[in-house]
Amino acid sequence: MSSTAMTPARSLDTDVLRSFVAIAEAGSFTAAARQVHRTPSALSMQIKGLETTLEQSLFVRESRRVRVTEHGELLLSYARRLLQLNAEAVAHFLAPAVEGQVTLGLPDDLSRGVLPSALGQLARDYPQVQVNVVTGGSADLSARVNQGTLDLALVTAGSVDVEVDVQAIVHDEPMAWAGLPQGRAARRRPLPVAIANHGCVWRASALTALDGAGIDYRIAYSSESGAGQGAAALADLAVAPLPRRLIEPPLMPLNELPAMADTRIALLEKTEGSSAARALAECLRAAFTPHQRN
Repeated sequence: MSSTAMTPARSLDTDVLRSFVAIAEAGSFTAAARQVHRTPSALSMQIKGLETTLEQSLFVRESRRVRVTEHGELLLSYARRLLQLNAEAVAHFLAPAVEGQVTLGLPDDLSRGVLPSALGQLARDYPQVQVNVVTGGSADLSARVNQGTLDLALVTAGSVDVEVDVQAIVHDEPMAWAGLPQGRAARRRPLPVAIANHGCVWRASALTALDGAGIDYRIAYSSESGAGQGAAALADLAVAPLPRRLIEPPLMPLNELPAMADTRIALLEKTEGSSAARALAECLRAAFTPHQRN
């Protein structure tokens, strides 16, 4: 039998580790004692016991403060991780379960991209939450959140009748003109554009860019959805101002046309929303994080 197998099992007490981390961060037994509600002498006994268990010196005691040794620095990293895991494990079993139904509203064009990621994360973290998704225009969705008939809504900020606080902005959406690489539509004058209906911020951004560049244009097609605008571009009947994430081959961004301002996506939440609604909001914000503005 090996000597390793005969060695008595040793374990680290989380209460002692908490004291150790407090001393290391405060640089003083006295200051740490106030944080963990123990006496300095009690902390000193805990650390002596910890040093005995690990057979290493963990602190260098100087005239005005203490600092961790090389071994103490290594233990500090382990201790923080162990305490975090301990807290997560306790919270998992003792925290109230998040469950219930949530109704999320969003324009059809926002259902692609971050929504699958957010719903997947929600299912992993909060499997008891059921989500109902409805689509509509930003103005209607905003009104329904204010009325309390929707728990959450993703909307395009800046649309007519949509007022949002800057704190609700979760993403800046880069815009581009979509067209065929060798298409004729982009070379025609007046420029034929497939554009959103009145009140849409995509429409305003596109027309402002064309007017600013002095380009003569005509509105060839109107549609409430990006898919409708994209269809006209695919047929080479017009160019379409779309979020870059919606432009897929064979369409491509036409960089020779004037740049448009980004549009902004906001997450609206019903007043006094449920814990299930807050959980979904958390997942939606996290899904947008890789695409956040600087």
